[in-house]
Amino acid sequence: MELESYIRDVQDFPKEGVVFKDITPLLASPEGFRAAIDMLADGYADDGVTKLVGAEARGFILGGALAYRLGAGFVPARKPGKLPRDTATAEYQLEYGIDSLEMHRDSVVPGDRVLIIDDVLATGGTAAAKASLVRESGGEVVGFAFLLELDFLHGRDKLGDDRVVSLIHVE
Repeated sequence: MELESYIRDVQDFPKEGVVFKDITPLLASPEGFRAAIDMLADGYADDGVTKLVGAEARGFILGGALAYRLGAGFVPARKPGKLPRDTATAEYQLEYGIDSLEMHRDSVVPGDRVLIIDDVLATGGTAAAKASLVRESGGEVVGFAFLLELDFLHGRDKLGDDRVVSLIHVE
């Protein structure tokens, strides 16, 4: 299946000169969404994944479906102040400043084999922050899974030697 046909380019969003890769047509298509989840699951089916970590909002959508498909749990990584219990925090660099994600400290434990999931791999900061939270909690990062990778931003370089599966590449 050609997943690229489900991705829509939106010119000048969120600012002039940026071409936003809109995945909502893929999410809205039962066939496209199922194919994407199945393809991502196939990439990690034999890795003993026990948990997936995804950031809001599209990481929740993909992560929940992929966790179900892999028979694993799902752990949300959220913006600061959104989780009710004791959290760990990881900061990451944006083009215009610093942001951070939080995860409940007890949601990943030593021995967990964790897959990091998101819709797009751009600069790699968000994915690296999630990996940091997993490792801080004693979990093992099995790899990273993305629908789309913006190769020209070299985000993969921030993810070390961990395996990265991206279904669509944009040069």
